[in-house]
Amino acid sequence: MDDDRLYHDPALADFYDLENGWERSPDLAFCTALARDAGSVLDLGCGTGELAVALCEGRTVVGVDPAPAMLDIARAKPGAGGVDFVEGDARSVRLGRRFELVMLTGHAFQVFLTREDRRAVLATIAAHLAPGGHFVFDSRNPACREWEEWGPDESMRSLVHPRFGEVAAWNDVAFDAATGVVTYGTHYEIRATGRRLSAASRIAFPDKAELEALLAETGLRAERWLGDWEGHPWENGAKEIIPLGTLA
Repeated sequence: MDDDRLYHDPALADFYDLENGWERSPDLAFCTALARDAGSVLDLGCGTGELAVALCEGRTVVGVDPAPAMLDIARAKPGAGGVDFVEGDARSVRLGRRFELVMLTGHAFQVFLTREDRRAVLATIAAHLAPGGHFVFDSRNPACREWEEWGPDESMRSLVHPRFGEVAAWNDVAFDAATGVVTYGTHYEIRATGRRLSAASRIAFPDKAELEALLAETGLRAERWLGDWEGHPWENGAKEIIPLGTLA
């Protein structure tokens, strides 16, 4: 996580919005509605700042991310002046203030590979959550084994990058049954030059039972468990595990 080139290498980070644009994501509508009555928002793992910038009108928004390359992109966006972007680690950052809404979206929670790291992140949420405020984060349901769909054949795609032109992109993946950690490669090959950019990333897939225990340990309480960003209740076959809650 700390040195994942996918986020820390400026050339690779420059693909993030192209591949994960909020216009294709249901997160944006849900989080915008959730933030409607919040006067202050903390976006942990804010990445390239798309969500933070979208929410900053009429409220205080702070975005925290450990990757300078991602924050450089965030700070260059139109409207980014309305967000206070901070370089920091969600496990340890302490801003000395509390927020009415704390968010950790885009499956950023899964980059924390150990139970201890996940507990530290939830403690950070609790430390920054105002009384009566709410938190939300997302993690993929391990029972769905989504990583099995991330092989080279299934993931092969073509992109048009604003600087690099036509790019072939694909992933490869390996699952460690002993740790539950998935290692996936992301590869971009620029057609005009043949240059290849690659990164190896690792993510964990904690189950709902672990998340329930960690929330209790860190002084948080889920008011609702959602199974997707459309707001459907969580069930065993849901692709997502999304707790929405407050301080216990």
